[in-house]
Amino acid sequence: MTVQNQFSGGFQNAPIEAAHAFRAAMTVMARPGEIRRIIGTHPPAPLSVAAGTLLLTLCDPDTSVFLAGGVDMDAVRQWLTFHTGAPLVTAGQADFAVGTWRALMPLGQFRIGTPEYPDRSATLIVECDDLNQAGATLTGPGIKGVARLSLPDIPTLRANAALYPLGCDFFFTCGDKVAALPRSTQIKAEG
Repeated sequence: MTVQNQFSGGFQNAPIEAAHAFRAAMTVMARPGEIRRIIGTHPPAPLSVAAGTLLLTLCDPDTSVFLAGGVDMDAVRQWLTFHTGAPLVTAGQADFAVGTWRALMPLGQFRIGTPEYPDRSATLIVECDDLNQAGATLTGPGIKGVARLSLPDIPTLRANAALYPLGCDFFFTCGDKVAALPRSTQIKAEG
């Protein structure tokens, strides 16, 4: 049995695996509602493979991270710091935040950008128990017609979308699967 520590669980072939993971992350952000497999890391529990791979792909010493709820533990902090050098900060300072939907609430604690710099907002990596192309109806940029995605809290996500061009962006992860919801996407309840 392999012992997990902060030195293990990173990319085995970083240039290739990180490039594949980056492409998957950008694809789902450009095509809301699409679900892709994203692999390459073996993060400490309770982080999923998808969340860990996103963090190692998107974070570096210049991108701050907030760990919410159950993922805010020594093993995760040490692993993330060793592999990315990303500073761990409070919710209001975070470029990226990771945790369950419940642990990440309230959404208002995260940066939403400013009219001059809407890109200075947080991206939330939401760990989900289930992720599938059912539930809420999505429309907007990157979607031909409509898409569907299981979302944890439609009213809160609709309120975030109403702030556009401000607001947060989201990755939803489950196991080795990832989907995204940029703030520009319009959301309608299942129906």
